[in-house]
Amino acid sequence: MTFNEIFWLFFMLAALQPVLKQKMIESARQRLIARIEKERGSRVILLVHRQETMSFLGFPVYKFINIQDSEEILRAIQLTDRDVPIDLILHTPGGLVLASLQIARALKKHPAKVTVFVPHYAMSGGTLISLAADEIVMSENAVLGPVDPQLGEFPAASIVKLVQEKDINRIEDKTLIMADVAKKAISQLEEAVYELLEGKYEEKKARELAHLLSTGTWTHDYPITYEEAHSLGLHVSKDIPREVMQLMSLYPQPVKRMPSVEYLPVPRHKS
Repeated sequence: MTFNEIFWLFFMLAALQPVLKQKMIESARQRLIARIEKERGSRVILLVHRQETMSFLGFPVYKFINIQDSEEILRAIQLTDRDVPIDLILHTPGGLVLASLQIARALKKHPAKVTVFVPHYAMSGGTLISLAADEIVMSENAVLGPVDPQLGEFPAASIVKLVQEKDINRIEDKTLIMADVAKKAISQLEEAVYELLEGKYEEKKARELAHLLSTGTWTHDYPITYEEAHSLGLHVSKDIPREVMQLMSLYPQPVKRMPSVEYLPVPRHKS
């Protein structure tokens, strides 16, 4: 074998190495998902968002819950028999209210038990989805977050408070319009959260939680730990399976785009 042949062989192997590594990780994830489904007799769905680096300019872009995610998860739920439990593994900073609510409402309508696992964090829209579950299972250091609506870069609750505290004659029309929209957004989201909690909690408790989580009680990035979630009265536990944590290790920080929702795309029946 000549030097040129050795060089080109090395070049080809080096070029294929990242692809082969990615395929091995994907295969390992699929095997572990299948194992968890077999052990728990459930449908396992993952919604995992990682920070990605754009290859062209090299600056970070954060992924969030979008319509594509909701379409994929709704498809997974439709492929699942009514008597098969659903295990949803969440790792997300949140995202669009519309997409999050679509997922949450579909999970609530599923007749069998729905469990949400939070290995690290499920903020904002991720928490909204979690509230639809029969049980939220968090790791010891995992966190949830408030679900109060945001209007652009500002919290809706803060815009409403501004109009209440400042002389209306010194407020721009645009701000007044934003305040009107903010008030509606808070009311709508509070009612949506109550809808998700209704039937799982006593009515008074459901109303209390809906108000607390959606009306700007905390800053939007406030971390709600397992201990606080438990003290608030949410149905949480911290007995997260070891396999779920192992599965998260198979989602390394990506360089190129990868799917954020993953499940075995076949009908799941009660075994």
